[in-house]
Amino acid sequence: MADIDVNFDRETLRELADEGNETALDRLADMADAAGDLGELSELLDEGCMHAGFLLTLRAAAAGDLRELQRISDAGYDEAGNELDRLLKGHGEGGSDGPLS
Repeated sequence: MADIDVNFDRETLRELADEGNETALDRLADMADAAGDLGELSELLDEGCMHAGFLLTLRAAAAGDLRELQRISDAGYDEAGNELDRLLKGHGEGGSDGPLS
């Protein structure tokens, strides 16, 4: 079966996410990321969307934003804490060469 590219409206995705559909929550995070809406990504992370945490962590690590990485980690996305530690220790230590590697 071929993949079908379907554009879902935000309202439908929100309804599905509110009913506990994690895939819909992830799609909302992708939409917010594409729009550069960091506020919505943060709200989605607060709702438990780990994909939003991943997207926020990528942005914060690339910007070297230590405070944002701490906030993301505190909100429940543990990988942000790992990135924070990596940045604090410097690139040469710990064996990691880049964000989320």
